[in-house]
Amino acid sequence: MTALLAACASTPIPTPPPADNTGSTNTSSNTAANTTPATVDLTQGATKSFTELTDPNNILSSRRIYFDFDSFIVRPDFHELVQAHAKYLNTHKDAKIILQGHTDERGTAEYNLALGQKRADSVRKMLNVLGVSDGQIETVSFGEERPLEAGDSDVTHERNRRAEIVYNGETAQ
Repeated sequence: MTALLAACASTPIPTPPPADNTGSTNTSSNTAANTTPATVDLTQGATKSFTELTDPNNILSSRRIYFDFDSFIVRPDFHELVQAHAKYLNTHKDAKIILQGHTDERGTAEYNLALGQKRADSVRKMLNVLGVSDGQIETVSFGEERPLEAGDSDVTHERNRRAEIVYNGETAQ
């Protein structure tokens, strides 16, 4: 399995930082801007508190996978995050997720919808390789329609090129 993941690897690029409006970047954390609701409905009806998913000190609270420009390959710096969610989903077979693919505003609407779908599908395929059932995963593309940040800078473009993991019962951030 490691060989399969390594075959998809590319040269690591630092994680896009949260916007700080100063023009400087900080590549030390990929979880700073990720927050989730305190309760999550993972069983389609029963509301439960899942501290594993909401604890900011747990990797599972991080839900964003960032992509390079014009790419749908999961970057190596996000493999650990995808693996952690795969382990959680394999342990909690009743849990379901929606993978939401996003792009920056460059490109046509049609191209961006297709690229967003490829990003969501890329994460789904990685989860499948790690043993997660397709029945636990839904994918959708929003293309450029739901940016994290508005603006036409490298930083905003980097933050908008992403896939988000949303567990049933949550709303996207």
